[in-house]
Amino acid sequence: MNRPLELGDPADFRRGRTLDVLVPTRNRAAELAVTLSGLAANSVAGFGVVVSDQSDGDPSWTHPAVAAMVRVLRHRGHPVLLTRRLPRRGLAEHRAFLLDQSAAGYVLYLDDDVWLEPGAVARLLMAMVELDCGFVGNGVHGLSYLDDVRPETHRHFEPWPGRPAPERIRPGMPQWDRARIHSAANLLHVTDACDLADGEWLAYKVSWIGGCVLYHAGRLRAAGGFDFWHRLPERHQGEDVAAQLAVLDRYGGAGILPSGAYHLESPTTVTEREVEAWEVVSLPG
Repeated sequence: MNRPLELGDPADFRRGRTLDVLVPTRNRAAELAVTLSGLAANSVAGFGVVVSDQSDGDPSWTHPAVAAMVRVLRHRGHPVLLTRRLPRRGLAEHRAFLLDQSAAGYVLYLDDDVWLEPGAVARLLMAMVELDCGFVGNGVHGLSYLDDVRPETHRHFEPWPGRPAPERIRPGMPQWDRARIHSAANLLHVTDACDLADGEWLAYKVSWIGGCVLYHAGRLRAAGGFDFWHRLPERHQGEDVAAQLAVLDRYGGAGILPSGAYHLESPTTVTEREVEAWEVVSLPG
């Protein structure tokens, strides 16, 4: 039987680092263990990890597999802070709380059902430094759709020729449909067509990305972060879309190929979705 975990000290965790990974979770111990295992296998040194749990019962880290991965991360030099955020006030408030736990220059929001391949974190950081924009992200692959090729979605793929420029994107615009390449395994098929060399990466234009997004923390905060949460009912979705649209307005953003993010394709834990956050939050323009 494993011994109890130390939760970590919030004040100590907020020592300055280059990167913190922020993981919101609820009722997904098995998936969270897989997500943390992917982080533990990435080679970037010293990034921190915050796990904020809103499970209905015991927190996820009481599961032996999750506890083991927390210990592996700490053993490999990654500070881990384990927190609970209850009562639940919605997805946006949870993301705002996670951001408040970090003093890092960059924050990677990673969903609790995404496995990152080795090298994915380093590639995202490299792209962020070179592109110097508001966010970069990896669209997630659903491998059960690997044989389901949808060429009609590929036309929405458009590489960035240089540093991403600020863009004003809203529902109803043609650019909104860029998100279609992030469904199923579409992004893998697009990547195959690009025929990238080993070690090569490519930035492309996005409207928003779900599941794995690395932000310049200062620019995310300057664009308002997730502070709009108090204007939303608890039962909402699309909070990441609203935040990314605001960052795109000011600083631009990009998706990165190849993506090293793989969706576990578990059933969603967000079953009550009465409001799209981006429909409620007033964006300039």
